[in-house]
Amino acid sequence: MEFARTPVSTDSELETTIASLAREPAGSLIVGADASNIARREAILRLVARYKLRTLSIYRQFAEEGALTSYGPDSEEIFRRSASYIDRFLKGEGPANLPTQAPTKFEFVINLKTARSLGLSVPANLLALSDRVIE
Repeated sequence: MEFARTPVSTDSELETTIASLAREPAGSLIVGADASNIARREAILRLVARYKLRTLSIYRQFAEEGALTSYGPDSEEIFRRSASYIDRFLKGEGPANLPTQAPTKFEFVINLKTARSLGLSVPANLLALSDRVIE
């Protein structure tokens, strides 16, 4: 298995890259944590569906909307924890006094509908490990 980082800047590059990955035996796509990937979410998901490409993203929304899986920080937990920081800041505490926090809760989501459309069966033990299964 070989990994390749392939940044894209145009829609045509996006399609060319996804089509190329889909031609590879066991080809798949890992959508990285980048604002441009969120902005292009609909186009990415439309193309991976068309080319039947297995796709993993750090963002749960990708799996909810058609990617095979997602694994990443629980964004709701991050927002909940951020509220206390905003409260402390608004009460006058300086940003330098607020320690940096890293995500502590991660989510694994499997989209079974997508798995079926790709002709994949998901083992029961993997389903048991997931935080959410999309039928």
